[in-house]
Amino acid sequence: MAGIKEIRTKIKSVQNTRKITKAMEMVAASKMRKAQDRMRMGRPYATKVRAIAAHLMQANPDYTHPYMVERPKLSSVGVVLVTTDKGLCGGLNTNISRLVLARIKEFEQQGVRVQATALGSKGLGLLNRVGVNVVSSEVQLGDAPNLERLIGAIKVQLDDFIDGKVDAVYVATSRFVNTMKQDPSFIRLLPLPSGLEDPFQTGSQDEDALQSQYGWDYLYEPDSQTVIDELLLRYVEGLVYQAVAENMASEQSARMVAMKAASDNAKKVIGDLQLVYNKTRQAAITKEISEIVGGAAAV
Repeated sequence: MAGIKEIRTKIKSVQNTRKITKAMEMVAASKMRKAQDRMRMGRPYATKVRAIAAHLMQANPDYTHPYMVERPKLSSVGVVLVTTDKGLCGGLNTNISRLVLARIKEFEQQGVRVQATALGSKGLGLLNRVGVNVVSSEVQLGDAPNLERLIGAIKVQLDDFIDGKVDAVYVATSRFVNTMKQDPSFIRLLPLPSGLEDPFQTGSQDEDALQSQYGWDYLYEPDSQTVIDELLLRYVEGLVYQAVAENMASEQSARMVAMKAASDNAKKVIGDLQLVYNKTRQAAITKEISEIVGGAAAV
């Protein structure tokens, strides 16, 4: 009967695990909708700021903001790595980590120095393990991105770009496509493209809509240069916020899918163990009956 007891213990253990994964699946499903809504609500702000900035730069072609200055040769770059603070979200962190390590290796082979900013505990741990120079970090971001906390971390990279210490700044994040798909993306943040194209949009509809609005004019103060400086700073901060929001929506979706798969696998394991338990129990009963019959026959 020792074998039956062990199987019963395993069944109980897997059942307890399935309760945990099922609860985590339900929590992730609840957070996923909020994270997706937050991600989508951040897009109109960045789009409007980008449109106004593009209009003003079109009207003032003589002024070029430092964020839009292209460097002839890359000698140093900054990488902002956006990951999660917790695990149990499938291959989300693994995919973005693999992409970032490949890009860092490419830069190092070209003789380009890399300095990094980590947004999320998983990314910070990865960068420290591989020996990348981490100039700033922000962890324990919670379920909603806080722009004030993000500004402190990314300001180091923005200031280094203006001072010429880095020639480009990239953002690595998991772009939300749908509940079942999250694409690891390596996006150039600085210098900004001349047309201020949205790096999170792959189609040309948004760009065409922006181009069609170039005829608009604005009343502003104190002067166009000051307004453009403030708008582009807010736009870059909005892009980083959007990258974190995309990653958080991807995290909850990936966790829901991963926990559902874990719950389904646990259910299958329970069924297999239950079958083994029934067979073992039936064999033990048959053996006892045979012993009783054999003893009665001997008497």
